[in-house]
Amino acid sequence: MRVRAARLRGVSEHASNVTPPGRPALDPADAGGLDASDALTLLGNGEITVTGRLVEASNTTLYCEISLDGVSGRCVYKPVRGERALWDFPDGTLAGRERAAYLVSEETGVGIVPPTVLRGGPFGVGMVQLWIDVDETVDLFALTRSDDPQLRTIALFDAVVNNADRKGGHLLPAPSGRIYGVDHGVTFHVENKLRTVLWTWRGQRLHADEVELLTCLREALDGSLAGTLAGPLTDAEINGLRARVVRLLTERRFPTPSGDWPAIPWPPF
Repeated sequence: MRVRAARLRGVSEHASNVTPPGRPALDPADAGGLDASDALTLLGNGEITVTGRLVEASNTTLYCEISLDGVSGRCVYKPVRGERALWDFPDGTLAGRERAAYLVSEETGVGIVPPTVLRGGPFGVGMVQLWIDVDETVDLFALTRSDDPQLRTIALFDAVVNNADRKGGHLLPAPSGRIYGVDHGVTFHVENKLRTVLWTWRGQRLHADEVELLTCLREALDGSLAGTLAGPLTDAEINGLRARVVRLLTERRFPTPSGDWPAIPWPPF
């Protein structure tokens, strides 16, 4: 997959410093014409038909067709029973963490995580996420080394949710020009677990709009968002999320690698 250097330069030179807040969670051009509202209704209530499996995924990841009242789409279904046991995350919690990541993405208005629900399916309860079409001309390696402002926003989002596995392949450059982030199963740990290929902005000062975004998130966590997250996350994990937001607001800088934990996931792509 390749992207022309001019394309990367054009994005960096003409876009704003941060992803515009409040943008929809989904561009219909990236998901077969569905908007975010219709996608959530379809994902939450549609009939799921498994048609394939993403064999390179570490956990059971199924490619599915989903339909409801004449509306159809494609989705990824990750049943809880197919989650691989991890030494540092409780068993059976990865699907819920993916849902929680979507909720935080929606609350902040950054539109990073595609519409995601937690529901029953052919193999039991699991995470169901709308399938995003990918622009196959984009070179992911070149993209991750660019200063695309959308990646800056994703890097900040990862610091907030404590993403332990931001690989290059977990970035989806879509036909609309948007970049989505997926595979958020190992997030929200109470200990610092940040591992990412997006360290371009390490130590840099936050922009005013990023501070505003974090301030709004802190206020939401003091309000109804904490209750919404109480389903997929524990109280300790919600408190950890709040503490990370407060720390980012206090330091007003992107985090730097801690040295206590590998900074980059393996493999990175």
